[in-house]
Amino acid sequence: MSAVAESSDIPTGTKPFAGFEWLLAGRYLRTRRREGFVSVIAGFSFLGIMLGVATLIIVMSVMNGFRKELLEKIVGVNGHIFATPIDRPLDDYDSVAERLRKITGIQLAIPLVEGQALASSQTGNNGVLVRGVREADIKAIPFIGGNIKSGTLDGFDAAPPGVAIGIRLANALGVQVGDTITLVTPQGASTPFGTAPRIKAYPVKAIFSIGMTEFDGTFVYMPLAESQAYFNRDGDVNVIEIFVDNPDNTQKVRDAIEADAPRPLVLSDWRQRNRSFFNALEVERNVMFIILTLIVLVAALNIVSGLIMLVKDKTEDIAIMRTMGATAGTVLRVFLITGAAIGVVGTLAGLILGVLFSHYIKSIMAALNWITGANLWDPTVRFLSDIPSVLDWRDVVNVVLMALTLSLLATLYPAWKAARLDPVKALRMG
Repeated sequence: MSAVAESSDIPTGTKPFAGFEWLLAGRYLRTRRREGFVSVIAGFSFLGIMLGVATLIIVMSVMNGFRKELLEKIVGVNGHIFATPIDRPLDDYDSVAERLRKITGIQLAIPLVEGQALASSQTGNNGVLVRGVREADIKAIPFIGGNIKSGTLDGFDAAPPGVAIGIRLANALGVQVGDTITLVTPQGASTPFGTAPRIKAYPVKAIFSIGMTEFDGTFVYMPLAESQAYFNRDGDVNVIEIFVDNPDNTQKVRDAIEADAPRPLVLSDWRQRNRSFFNALEVERNVMFIILTLIVLVAALNIVSGLIMLVKDKTEDIAIMRTMGATAGTVLRVFLITGAAIGVVGTLAGLILGVLFSHYIKSIMAALNWITGANLWDPTVRFLSDIPSVLDWRDVVNVVLMALTLSLLATLYPAWKAARLDPVKALRMG
C-alpha cells in the first residue's frame, strides 16, 4: 500500500503553461551559434509580421481618410439631395425652397443655376462650372463660406456683379482679388444667324480653398440674378440643392419631401450621383486588405519553417525531457509558446509602428519631401491637397486579431509534431 501511495505522488507532468515551459521556450528563442539559422528565420518572421501589421493599419487609415475627406468635400459642396422640375421650369423656386426648409431634417435648400463656361485672363484660360447663388446661400454652403482665403463674400449680390473662384483656378489664370476674368459661354443671345456666344468680364471678389483640386480648379460662383441673365434663364433655376442633418439618412428625408412636396419634383441624392465612385473606393480598400494580408501570411509560414527546423534540431532534447517525465502536452505547449511569442511580439510592434505612423503621417510626408527635395504628394493627381489619415480602431482590432490568429495557427503543426515524437526512436536516432 505504501508503495502504491508513493507512486501516486510522483508528478506526471507540469501544470499547463507553468514557469518551466516559459523558461524553456525563452531558451529556444535565444540565439546560439549552432542554431543560428533558426534564429535568422525567427527574426525575419518577426519583421514580416511587424511590417505586415503596420502596413495594414497605415493603408486602412489612409483609405478611411480618403473616403472621409472625399465624402465631406463632395457632399459638403454639392449637397445631399437634388430637386429638379418635371412639368414646367422651376420659376417658383423661392416658395419651393422655403417649403423644403420647413421639413424636419433639412438644413439648407439652395436654388442654383449651373452652366459651363470658359474662364480666361491675360495669362491663361480654363474650363469652369459656373454656379449662380445668392449671397446668404453661398455663405451657408459648407467648405465655401468658411474657407475664403482672400477677399470677402460681403456684398456678393451688390452691383457691379463679381465672382468667387477657387484658389487653383486663380493660380492657373494668374489672378488675385480685384483682377478681372472673362467668361465665355455658347449659351448666348439668339440672333437670326443662330445663337451667339456670350462674353462678359467679371471682377474677382473672393478666392476660396475647398482642399479638393477638382473643385478648387473648376468652380466659379456668381450672384443668382446675374447667372440667370448670363445663361438666359427666364427667372428660373436648374436645381434646388438640399443639405440634410445626417447624410446617411437621406432616404428618410426624401420620403418626407415626396410626401410634402409643393409641386412635382425629381429627387436624386449623393449616393446615386457618386455610387460608382464610392463603390470603387470600397472595392479598392477590400482588395488592399487582402493583398497586404498575404505579407502577414508569408511571415506566419516562416514561423512554421523555423519551428520545424527547431524541432528537428531539438529532437534529442525532447526525448530526454520525455524520459524525465515531461508529457506530450508539455512539449506541445513549449513549442506553442516559442512560435506564438514571435507572432505576438511582432503584432504588438507592428501595432505601435502603424498607429504612430498613421497619426504623424503628414509630418512624415513633409520630412520625406524635405529630404528628397520633391513633392511626393501631388494634389493635382490625387485630388486632395494633403494626405488624409483616419484611424478606425475597429480596423486596428481586426488587423491585430487576424495577425494573432495566423501566428497561432502557424505554431500548431510544428508543436504537434514535437509532441508526437517517440522518445525511444529519437534517442536511437541521436
